[in-house]
Amino acid sequence: MNWSVDFAPFLPPEFFWIGGALALALIALMLIRKTRGAPLRALAVLAILAALANPTLREEQRDSLANVAIVVMDESTSQALETRPEQTRAIRQDLETKLGKLPNLDVKWITVKSRSDGKSDGTRLFQELNAALADTPPDRIAGVIMVTDGQVHDVPENAAALGFEAPVHALLTGRPDEFDRRIEIITAPRYGIVGQSRPIELRVVQAGKTDDKDKTVTLKVRREGQPDETRRTVIGRTETFDLAFPHAGTNILEVELEPAPGELTQANNRAVVAAEGVRENLRVLLVSGEPHAGERTWRNLLKSDAAVDLVHFTILRPPEKQDGTPINQLSLIAFPTRELFSEKINDFDLIIFDRYQHRGILQLGYYDNIARYVTEHGGAVLIAAGDDYAGNVSLYRTPLSPIIPARPTGRVVEEPFKASTTDDGIKHPVTRDLPGLKGKDGQPSWGRWLRQVEVQPTSGNVIMKGAGNEPLLILDRKGEGRVALLASDQAWLWARGYEGGGPHTDLLRRLSHWLMKEPDLEDERLIATATGLNLSLERRSMGENIAPVELKTPGGETREVTLEPAGPGVWRTTLEVKMPGLYKAETEAAPPAGKLTAVAHAGAEDVREMSEVTATDKKLAPIIEATGGGAFWTKSSGLLASAEPDAVNLPRISMMSNARVLAGSGWLGLKDREAYVTHGVKLTPMFTGLIALAALLALLSLAWWREGR
Repeated sequence: MNWSVDFAPFLPPEFFWIGGALALALIALMLIRKTRGAPLRALAVLAILAALANPTLREEQRDSLANVAIVVMDESTSQALETRPEQTRAIRQDLETKLGKLPNLDVKWITVKSRSDGKSDGTRLFQELNAALADTPPDRIAGVIMVTDGQVHDVPENAAALGFEAPVHALLTGRPDEFDRRIEIITAPRYGIVGQSRPIELRVVQAGKTDDKDKTVTLKVRREGQPDETRRTVIGRTETFDLAFPHAGTNILEVELEPAPGELTQANNRAVVAAEGVRENLRVLLVSGEPHAGERTWRNLLKSDAAVDLVHFTILRPPEKQDGTPINQLSLIAFPTRELFSEKINDFDLIIFDRYQHRGILQLGYYDNIARYVTEHGGAVLIAAGDDYAGNVSLYRTPLSPIIPARPTGRVVEEPFKASTTDDGIKHPVTRDLPGLKGKDGQPSWGRWLRQVEVQPTSGNVIMKGAGNEPLLILDRKGEGRVALLASDQAWLWARGYEGGGPHTDLLRRLSHWLMKEPDLEDERLIATATGLNLSLERRSMGENIAPVELKTPGGETREVTLEPAGPGVWRTTLEVKMPGLYKAETEAAPPAGKLTAVAHAGAEDVREMSEVTATDKKLAPIIEATGGGAFWTKSSGLLASAEPDAVNLPRISMMSNARVLAGSGWLGLKDREAYVTHGVKLTPMFTGLIALAALLALLSLAWWREGR
């Protein structure tokens, strides 16, 4: 039961102020003049005012509510260092025991972990605390206890931002005398031109000890395909390194700092910079043997690609054409055969022969140059063949034949057919998942082509078939370079929308870029990607089975990983790794690919979490002081620091009602909020009706009686 007196006056408050003032003045005057019955008159006036104030006795039936203590357990990445996990578990066990002994107290536990997708921005304890407060009344919160290393990145600016009036305490893991060294990236490129290099600026930063901040340390620099480089530097001094871009795709540079004795962790002693290598204007030479409808399709496709510089020649007047026109009246440009196929041939990334036939324009020696350009210099040749490829003037009857993957039979098929992918084509990146590959009837929804040259493959992979299931598109590797043969000149029908058209842009662009060794189109490839601490491995292969992948961790350990099938020619798996750093994957592939390697840096996106790992009480100090809480080291420094990992020392915990100071040496306090819930209310009038009237008449009668004597 709880008793109180409420007032429900019949008149406005102003009346009581004015009436009370007048009554006091009259009573004072009567007392000064010593009027008989003055005290009784004063009591009568007070009775009138009390009756008008309408006092009511309020009787409440209350049930007290338990106080709520919120314990926030920090299990971020930095809390996994050294012996902090053992300390955290020991602290929780001790807290459960001590808080369990306090009467009328409910404990809510909150665990805060770093996001595994790499999108976390440091340790956000107060963000998770606010989420937990959504179903907890602020007037029941007795206090907040945070078990953390003190590296918290969302501390409120003031106590009002918390939304409750209770102390915030911190039980600190780690030790106050910790120190750590790390590599800090100052500037780093995100991309670069293949064949060039760009600078990276970094420095070594030390937290904790200050007596050796000018000490010289050793850095080891690792670049792809190059021997390790060692460099000496001073802590705090900015160093510049060159990141080379030897190939397109991801290029990685790793810098490793030598470990120091007594250092908290070596997990942040590595810094990895990954940047994309971009080719500077791929150069393509397109040679059209004669004007035809497909010529513009090739030209439009290549000109629409901003990364391609196109040089296009069309043979309009072959040497055997003699029409009597004087040379001085011709405006044709002579084909610069020597310049293109002898002096500058290695400047091109791809040479396309579109319906070209050997008619004496190119001497036999130039074909030898083209073959060496492919096999020795890593060049690429694409032959888009028409009926010219089947005759006596076919390119196959030149010194190019050793690198061409199929020989003509001499037959040209003149009938409508639908191009489709082979078993190898379903796996190959050039033709895998082409738009329209699977129509309603299971067949491609593409339009038909009308002509195909019959060929017999001699090497390479047939990835598309045409009329009579004969080879239509063949890809092959020759030495250092690549060659493709498209046994039809009808791709332009797709571009014109014949019978609905087809994916000519996707097919021809992928084909061109595969020949120019675009990394995303490699048919034998190992890919490693990391999102936070989730590491994904992907293997692409034309084979039926693949070898296991050997994964090397940042700590130097090696483990074997088996990938699971994820589609035709694709195997994948995802691992959750424990340690941030550089992971290197290797596997064996069939020749000529050989050994495949891939690297990925796990945890790199949460740089803030691992940039400051030494335990501290400074970041939480402002909010702790503003709420009257305290910060307590649970593990001593110095000689005692080498004790058992679970040897922690927690302060005594007490529940306090009206104390302003809620923390001291060896103790912390929780605020008793004395919250309750009301089940019923009974109101009883105290001075109304007959009781008030009788009291008033009695007092007036006594006053008159006293004055009459």
